[in-house]
Amino acid sequence: MIVPRSGRHDMGHILFQFKNAPATMPPFHRVSARPYPSISCPAPLRGVFPSASRLRRLWGAAALACAVASPAAHAAQDRPQSWPGTPSAIPAPSSAPMVASTTPVRRKRPIVETRLDALFNTESISALLNHNDDALRQSDLSAGYFVAEQAFGNLVPQIRPWRDWLSNRGFSFELTYKGEGMANVGGGVSKGMDYVHDLRVSMLFDLGRLMGLDGWYLHGIIMNREGRQVGWDHVGERNVLLTEVWSIHGPAAARLADLYVEKSFLHNRININMGRIALTHTYATSVLLCTFMTQCSAPMAIREPAGWSVYPKTSWGGTVRFRPTRDLTLRTGIYKIGPKVQDNTGWAWGSESTTGVQTPVELTWEPFFGVRKLPGHYKLGYGHDTSPYPDLIGPVPAAYAAAIRAHREKPRDTFYVEADQMVYRRHGDYQMAGGYVLAGYIHNTPSISNFADEFYFGASLLGLIPHRPFDRFGVMYSYYQMSPRLTYGQSLRQAAGLPLGPYITGPQTHSAILEAYYGIPVTPGLVLTPEFEYVMRPGETSVIPNAMLVGLKVIANL
Repeated sequence: MIVPRSGRHDMGHILFQFKNAPATMPPFHRVSARPYPSISCPAPLRGVFPSASRLRRLWGAAALACAVASPAAHAAQDRPQSWPGTPSAIPAPSSAPMVASTTPVRRKRPIVETRLDALFNTESISALLNHNDDALRQSDLSAGYFVAEQAFGNLVPQIRPWRDWLSNRGFSFELTYKGEGMANVGGGVSKGMDYVHDLRVSMLFDLGRLMGLDGWYLHGIIMNREGRQVGWDHVGERNVLLTEVWSIHGPAAARLADLYVEKSFLHNRININMGRIALTHTYATSVLLCTFMTQCSAPMAIREPAGWSVYPKTSWGGTVRFRPTRDLTLRTGIYKIGPKVQDNTGWAWGSESTTGVQTPVELTWEPFFGVRKLPGHYKLGYGHDTSPYPDLIGPVPAAYAAAIRAHREKPRDTFYVEADQMVYRRHGDYQMAGGYVLAGYIHNTPSISNFADEFYFGASLLGLIPHRPFDRFGVMYSYYQMSPRLTYGQSLRQAAGLPLGPYITGPQTHSAILEAYYGIPVTPGLVLTPEFEYVMRPGETSVIPNAMLVGLKVIANL
């Protein structure tokens, strides 16, 4: 039996079990110096999301062949890279013969990171844990947030031959829709609903095929975002974003987001990327976090500061990434920093000013625990932003000016710790075959950062309902502590009878959010996710009543 192993943390990744596959077909989790063979399928596989009993059927080698050949499934390369896509979700049985070609397939997907080999063929402290078997690590998590990570397969498989033709000539693309509708049904400032959507084209240009620059790739994203933010309109929350798609920058008609080149060196042991990149799809993120609307693409205390560019805002810079040992990944880079409100289109590069540089560094430890080899991902990160930021105490009333002064401008430091750990296995051996607990803590320089601290903890659990083995339930609690200097300054102005500013109902101290979702893979290329949020202390004060929101997120890979 061959068990494909998925490396990306998302609800749509499904375990397939096939029997009697040809001996020439390598197991998915093996690392091979040979590219996988190209497989031709006579017709697209179709199906709907089945019951557990149907999943246990043996679909035969033809279904496996078509899944491997599909460009939406993954990009087979000389060095397999974490299986970023999923086979067409629920294939129907097929009696069509499998036809193997001798032509190798070397495909890479837009924005997905290439899996690197270790500089030293050993492990760090993971050598004490399952040191004789780390096969799962060959296909573990990839930072594939900007791929349609929760929409497995494609809604329009008929265009696959055309996509294959383009890919063989050096151009690959993915078209993705993400829509979020959230309604405030109680509390806040008013009842009402808002809708936002993200329609994006992710592109990959193989510069080896196009220009003879072997190993070089050009990644790009063009996107459209429209809609309104429910937190602003109906909840009274303007610091923490209650939907992912709205982002910090509001709508954008046709924004150029990522545009960068990538290259691996030393036989796939060191990787660099350079260009216009959003830091929060490289640092402090995970696909598990991005199943939660309030935590994607990174926790709010990371996304809000100007030094951490957040999708769709990008910064000029680059990152170097390598694996010192098999269980460690280290990445660091340098990026130009400017105000996030500038250049909301992504095209007017000359209009951006520069205030400093950001130098992030992140170390990830990826162990496996116990006889079931339960994977974990533990991140320790730091970022230094050299830009000068003012004291958030703001204007000091004249009555207190003699005794209280604003601090001098200073750079910002950010520390973060993030972790997720599988706690049970179900329906297979791959990375998402089970339930996870996750937690994190972020600290920014308090006197100059709106969010001084944030911590979160939650769970993402697979297959809780009988006969729905691949549905995923998630729950997350997050707490946000505002800058003590911001609170102090607002208290002084309130005591002096001065206005605090628009939309501010009192000295802002802290807030918290409880979020829950239930993700339902419906058909290849479509995931529906009912959402629930309970916002405590909207606006970071006790003036506005706690708010309850319900809604629906739709992700479609077209």
